[in-house]
Amino acid sequence: MKFYEFVDKAPALGRLVIIEGTERTLADRALELVIDRALPQETRALNLERFYAPEIEEPARIADAINAMPFLAERRVVVVNDTQTLKAAVRRDLWAIAQAAPEGNTLVLCDLLSPRAKRPEPFGALAGRTALRIDTTANEAARERYIEELLTQLGATADNRVISALASSTAELAAVRSDLEKLALTHKKIAYKDLEAESLAVEDPKAFRYASALVEGKPAVAMDIAAELFSQDPRGAAVPLISALATELGMLWELARPGGMLPARVKWRERVLRPVAARVGARRARNAYERAIRSFEALVTGKIDEPRLLVEMLTAELSTLARQG
Repeated sequence: MKFYEFVDKAPALGRLVIIEGTERTLADRALELVIDRALPQETRALNLERFYAPEIEEPARIADAINAMPFLAERRVVVVNDTQTLKAAVRRDLWAIAQAAPEGNTLVLCDLLSPRAKRPEPFGALAGRTALRIDTTANEAARERYIEELLTQLGATADNRVISALASSTAELAAVRSDLEKLALTHKKIAYKDLEAESLAVEDPKAFRYASALVEGKPAVAMDIAAELFSQDPRGAAVPLISALATELGMLWELARPGGMLPARVKWRERVLRPVAARVGARRARNAYERAIRSFEALVTGKIDEPRLLVEMLTAELSTLARQG
C-alpha cells in the first residue's frame, strides 16, 4: 500500500514489514510509525533492535534477534535499514531469515528500491502479499499532502502556486522540507516570489563556491569569496552566503548518516562530499548544519547587527571541520 494509505488505515503489522519505494523522507516517517504502533514507549528500549545493512557481517545475528522472546511486551521489533545496499549473497541470506520470522515478532526491512526494480529484485516483489508493504514512492497528490502537513507543523501557509510548484517538482522531499523550513523563519505566508528568491539565494554561484570551499577545508579561499561579495553588497551578502552554507552542510550531514544519499539534482556533489562526510561523522556534520541554520535565523530576524562579522565568525568556527578526525 502507498504511504498515506498506511497512515490512514493503520493496518495490522504482522511478522514482516517491508518499507519500499524511493522517498527517504517518507520511509523514515513510515518506520517511526511502525515502531510507535508496535511498541509502547515504556518497553521499547528492551524490545527494539536495529541493524544497518552495509555493516552486517553475520546475518545470523538478525535471525537471533528476531527469534528472541519479547521482554514485558507483546512483541519484539527488529529493523534492518538500507537493505538496498546489500550484495546478492547477503540479500539471499537475509531473505531466508525474513521468510522464517516467527509470528508474534515483527521484522522490518527498509529496502528503498522502486517496487518495479529488476536488479536487485526488491524484497517487496519477493514477498507479494505475505508482508505488509509500504510504498514510499510519492506521486503529486502525496507530495501535496506532505507539503501541507509540513506547513502546518511550521506554523506557516503558502500560496496555492507554491504548493503546486513544489508538489509537481522533481526535488526530493528532503530538499522541499529544507526550503520551506528556511522560508517559514521569516514568512508566515509564503508567496511564489519568496520561493523564487530562496532558490536564487541558494543557487548564487559565488555563494555556492564559498560554501563548497569552506566545507571542503579551504577556509582562505572561502574568505576571499566572502570578501568579494561583501565589497559588492555590504549588507546583503550574508544572506546568500549563509543560506548556501546551510545547504552544503545539509548535504554533508545526509552523506554522513548511515545510508545517506543525495537528491538527484545534487548527486554530482557526492564524489567530493562523501569522503569529507566520512571524516567529519554524522554528529559533527549535524552540529555544523544546525549552527548554520541558527545563524541564518538570527540574520533574517534582525538579531545580528553586523552580518559580515557573523559570516567571519562562522567561517572561522567551521574552518577545521573537514580536517579534524
